[in-house]
Amino acid sequence: MDIRYSCNPEDFKRYNTDEIRKEFLIENLYLDDKVTAVYSHVDRMVTLGIKPVSRALSIDDGIDVWHNFGTEFFLERREVGIFNIGDAGSVEVDGTDYSLGHGDCLYITRGAKSVHFSSASSSAPAKFFAVSAPAHTSYETKLIKIADANKRPCGASEEANKRTINQFIHPDVLKTCQLSMGMTVLEPGSIWNTMPAHTHERRMEIYTYFDLGEDDVVFHMMGEGKETRHIVMHNEEAVISPSWSIHSGAGTKNYTFIWAMGGENQTFDDMDNIEKKDLR
Repeated sequence: MDIRYSCNPEDFKRYNTDEIRKEFLIENLYLDDKVTAVYSHVDRMVTLGIKPVSRALSIDDGIDVWHNFGTEFFLERREVGIFNIGDAGSVEVDGTDYSLGHGDCLYITRGAKSVHFSSASSSAPAKFFAVSAPAHTSYETKLIKIADANKRPCGASEEANKRTINQFIHPDVLKTCQLSMGMTVLEPGSIWNTMPAHTHERRMEIYTYFDLGEDDVVFHMMGEGKETRHIVMHNEEAVISPSWSIHSGAGTKNYTFIWAMGGENQTFDDMDNIEKKDLR
């Protein structure tokens, strides 16, 4: 498991390109028959990429759970949200199978001991993107199909940001301890997300961008509003965004991204907006 420690915003101002990428960018998430995991000390969130091809994979495959979490199993004191961004697959949770098509989401509550991931076809494998947060209690494990997500159309073609926010793991859909997750789909011709930009001092966020072509990129903006930086991101990469950082992006084409939040509250609109004229 890759460990990322918290970064001071004053130190961040002095980072060069390689240092920014090493601290916040998560690459190579989907390796055949591997679980890739990155533990961030920002709100102790864990980002996972899981690609089962020839065999089923356990959520803790290759992870020293006791060393990293001090627990007997991965979800003993954690919850997790899982999206399938690949082809058809399934997740087995304590003996119950959940089928996930492209864009579907599964929330697994605290206390699940056995979690295994499989693909319906080895020639067209599933790709599971997951984010886990510490949890204080247990609720209900639930499958949310993309058709059942809470949909919020936003933006306009004239501003190149016409999009639909699909809320999956959200207080309006189901109860969780602190984790919130959703998927935003930009329409053709739209390239901007989260502009005007904002921060939310009470929560951190993790983004993953996908549905990009091989030669396309997203310029992900981060840093404090008055001193921004960017990371050039490619298809199916993720980025960690601390509470003090903006998290906005512009692509060379439209794309889809999954957002995951954890922290003090779950109020979706609790954000500190920054006017475009005030960005630097």
